[in-house]
Amino acid sequence: MERNELLEQIKPRMPEKRYIHTIGVMETAIMLAEKYGEDVKAAETAAILHDVAKYADEEWMKEIVKTHHLDARLLNWGSEILHGPVGAWIAENEFHIQDEDILNAIRFHTTGRANMSKLEKIIFIADMIEPNRKFDGVEKLRKKVEKDLDKGMRACIRHSIAHLVDMKLPIFPDSIECYNDYFFEEV
Repeated sequence: MERNELLEQIKPRMPEKRYIHTIGVMETAIMLAEKYGEDVKAAETAAILHDVAKYADEEWMKEIVKTHHLDARLLNWGSEILHGPVGAWIAENEFHIQDEDILNAIRFHTTGRANMSKLEKIIFIADMIEPNRKFDGVEKLRKKVEKDLDKGMRACIRHSIAHLVDMKLPIFPDSIECYNDYFFEEV
């Protein structure tokens, strides 16, 4: 599916503000893919579809997890975590995406994971630093990503974990494994 057709398909699934965010993620992902030698079309597709399940009914998403034997740990988490893996399922089953790297980029865009591919890193980072994001420290993250993708990813997962700890929220195991993957060599 081409860009405009994908955008047309996802727009009714989200509020205008989330659609604008999705455009920002797409533009950022394309820029990062060009800069760091990743497949631009794959980055564009993953970025457009990354939040396809963001506003899906939580009980429906849990049913998808059960019925299609997705990671059972997901059943203990809300839509903030569920929408990535269920979004990958939607991308594969409704949009007929077969590229496993694109599906994983969608699946892990909120949590990260150990041993991420370049495309997975690009989507994780683009989701965090797209131009519409306005939080303390976002400019610092953008500068790190501009200099080096892996150092940028390290800074982004550190920021994400620190934010969750500060908010006294639980941390999905994939995020901890992602963090450890980037920081283990420093121990």
